[in-house]
Amino acid sequence: MQRLFDQNFDSEKNLLSRDGTVHYYGKVLTGTQADHFYSKLLENIEWKNDEAVIFGKRIITKRKVAWYGDADFEYTYSNATKTALPWTPELLELKKIAEEKTGETYNSCLLNLYHSGEEGMAYHSDGEKDLKKNGAIASVSLGAERKFSFKHKQTKEKVDLVLEHGSLLVMKDQTQSFWLHRLPPTKKVSSPRINLTFRTIVK
Repeated sequence: MQRLFDQNFDSEKNLLSRDGTVHYYGKVLTGTQADHFYSKLLENIEWKNDEAVIFGKRIITKRKVAWYGDADFEYTYSNATKTALPWTPELLELKKIAEEKTGETYNSCLLNLYHSGEEGMAYHSDGEKDLKKNGAIASVSLGAERKFSFKHKQTKEKVDLVLEHGSLLVMKDQTQSFWLHRLPPTKKVSSPRINLTFRTIVK
């Protein structure tokens, strides 16, 4: 597994060999800042268990989610619809940092809370019709370090990295059309991780 922070990684380097663009910026927050945001988000976000409808059955996940934005955007995935809540001060601060680092703008944020390494996410693409086509998605990680994987839909090529506490990753261009990504479960991690994905909803 590529532990990028053990190397002098370059945030300008595209981690994908083809058909998309992914940049990893490493830690964009100091340890103190990352700890501050982590505890504030755990406390102040309206976390709810995620719901998905799979083969006609409503599944409630252990993982918790929340959806915030500039307006009361509706966002539908896994046959469930959420309405965005108004931004909290911490989310606006993190959005500003993500925008400054990536040179993009975002109008919404989907947050995930994984209580331990046993909670993860299967391979998927963020290709929902509400999202800006080929738009940037900025992913901020807080809490436990976790492995994150990409897999090309046709060639099956894989790219793995470890997302650190206080780090930023951006996926853009054709990434969602040609690549899947996942957060594999692991028994080696017992502490929680919060992930924020800043994105652009198009009405």
